[in-house]
Amino acid sequence: MTTDLSQACWPALADQRDAILAVPLGSTEQHGPHLPLSTDTKIAVTLCARLQARRPADVFVAPPLPYGSSGEHAAFPGTLSIGQDALELVLVELGRSATETFGHVVFVSGHGGNLAPLHRAVTKLTAESRNVLAFMPRSDGDAHAGRTETSVMLAIAPASVRCAEAVRGDTRPLADILPQLRSGGVRAVSESGVLGDPTGATREEGELILAAFTTQLIDSVEHWREPAQS
Repeated sequence: MTTDLSQACWPALADQRDAILAVPLGSTEQHGPHLPLSTDTKIAVTLCARLQARRPADVFVAPPLPYGSSGEHAAFPGTLSIGQDALELVLVELGRSATETFGHVVFVSGHGGNLAPLHRAVTKLTAESRNVLAFMPRSDGDAHAGRTETSVMLAIAPASVRCAEAVRGDTRPLADILPQLRSGGVRAVSESGVLGDPTGATREEGELILAAFTTQLIDSVEHWREPAQS
């Protein structure tokens, strides 16, 4: 039986109350002049696939949601944002629908801007006694389209990275530029859209970062699920 939900047929999905549906949440937003707009979505999809590889018996992977809350990137062409309120509503309705088939749903976000509406949606769903989990990888790296994300994309989809176009952006700590970001978006602090310095990125570093992200996800899911199984 396929564990790729987009390729499954409905009769094979009967009696999945003990299964986990991993839902990749991404965005379609600028990632500097060197990374594709699908960067966050690709990272979320990769993490869900790695979770499924670790737990092949009970994890299904849903098609990704490629739109998120990306208003801070609106000044850059190509960014498509549905905003926080719409995203929260989509996730609540999606969670309600998914838990009709699957006993457990984990939303895996590759975009930080999704986090607040995701947490609100999970709070609502949990209050309805639905078993849902929000996950976003944690990193000490730079904030956006810098060395961290560029290294990860070199590991995931190297052909999509335009290394010759990579430029150093605003490298100040996120806390220092947050007031400007909130008032004027990313364009107010970085003409290139980069927050960090992607020029030292490597595929090897990306593999290490991905391994750390994968461990975080697996640990979160196991901590969430195992008490219910005991």
